[in-house]
Amino acid sequence: MEVDLQHAPVVLDVAGLSLSEAERVRLRHPLVGGLILFARNYESRAQLLALTAEIKSIRPDVLICVDHEGGRVQRFQTDGFTHLPAMRRLGELWMEDALQATAAATAAGFVLAAELRACGVDFSFAPVLDLDYVDEAPTSAQAFPAPQGGAASLGRPSASRSSVIGTRSFHRDPRVVALLAKSLQHGLLLAGMASCAKHFPGHGYVKADSHTEVPVDRRSLKAILAEDAKPFEWLVMSTGAVMPAHVIYPKVDDRPAGFSARWLQEVLRERLGFGGAIFSDDLGMAGARVLEGRAIGYVDAALAALQAGCDLVLLCNQSNVDGGRALDEFLDGLQAAQARGEWQPSAESEARRAGLLPQSAPLTWDELMHEPAYHQALQTLP
Repeated sequence: MEVDLQHAPVVLDVAGLSLSEAERVRLRHPLVGGLILFARNYESRAQLLALTAEIKSIRPDVLICVDHEGGRVQRFQTDGFTHLPAMRRLGELWMEDALQATAAATAAGFVLAAELRACGVDFSFAPVLDLDYVDEAPTSAQAFPAPQGGAASLGRPSASRSSVIGTRSFHRDPRVVALLAKSLQHGLLLAGMASCAKHFPGHGYVKADSHTEVPVDRRSLKAILAEDAKPFEWLVMSTGAVMPAHVIYPKVDDRPAGFSARWLQEVLRERLGFGGAIFSDDLGMAGARVLEGRAIGYVDAALAALQAGCDLVLLCNQSNVDGGRALDEFLDGLQAAQARGEWQPSAESEARRAGLLPQSAPLTWDELMHEPAYHQALQTLP
């Protein structure tokens, strides 16, 4: 099959430790622009390197991705991979020593990216910019002086609120989140990896888990922009990609943020000035399967995301079900929708996708083990 690179918006998963013949065929599909790996795709560094090399031998341009943040979201944890701290640990360190915390965040980003790249992985969906509403936390005045004209609600969060984000968040204060995230992005870039800020405009305030429910955040646009969206605004120049939340903000739009042109085009692109790539979150999640009160399938979800302004769409955890039949039907359905004119390939979107590919050669694992900057970073981790 001839590969058309005009726009390859789909990011899919693979089932196991190596590619099946069906996955090799699927990888050549002109709409496939990325693969996302999970813990089930990892046995050892040698196996992971063989898998990523096989993927690149078929599609050198494909973006190999992973959710590898640290803490409880770290897909590869054995055979030499460093156990990275949860981001909340960096926020706690900030309260003790802010400069040490930023150094530790840079170190975490560098170690994360250097180890992944040494094994052939191009990109991690990190960092999380969601605010930490989970526990009683120090007031923001202890982190920073309150800004003049800032949001009145910066301070102690409600003790009754919980969040699925939890320890994945750096801090309650958006200013602390922004500076720690920027430091982590610096570490990623030092190792040649772009960053992905998530989950725009903020997932931390809601209780529901969008993997299994449809979360609803009933705050106003003004309230969200004053706090949760601030880190995204402050980091537009250093962020390679953004992933919107599968959360509905009904005072702004009846659609989840990832399906909302108002959020993605009017707010993120125009108001905040973001020019990088926009990924949908996993279209298999419950939060992506309802649109304006009706249940939708994967193709309709992808069309909604692309029409709203996403450059890339993810469909995960389908390759190991019925031989990946849902993935093939998804690709066929999206291609048929394109032929009907229901979405238009975008050269600009394709350029954003390609821009996330590393621009430098990675160090091999053996080279990394002798790299002074890597050892300095390990010593700086909390």
